[in-house]
Amino acid sequence: MRSPQVIWVVDDDPSFRSGLSSLLRSLDYVVLTFECGADLMARTGETEPDCIVSDVQMPGMSGFELTLRLIETGRRIPTVFISAYPKPELQQEALVTGAWAFLTKPLSAKDLTAAIEAVTSKRSS
Repeated sequence: MRSPQVIWVVDDDPSFRSGLSSLLRSLDYVVLTFECGADLMARTGETEPDCIVSDVQMPGMSGFELTLRLIETGRRIPTVFISAYPKPELQQEALVTGAWAFLTKPLSAKDLTAAIEAVTSKRSS
């Protein structure tokens, strides 16, 4: 039996973060949520997640900056970026940052789960 996949969700919108967490839990993922990148960076000793789902635009530290800071500390965690403002330049920056997927708000549960499954299956192979 496979252990549940661990997903970290980073989004500054409490209602979106809560809704996304509920959706992922209903799909049998283990979910930890963070209000911002700094909160995630402050967590040490946590088991690394299988995937991070992060908003792009957040106060203080963007999702891209969070990913680069994680890489600087030797933590290469596959990330699915989400944005309510899917400008082409943001999508390009996501690719440069190493995003595994870039999704647009409002999210489709089907698209999100497909992106997470793609990430976690690549990671476990």
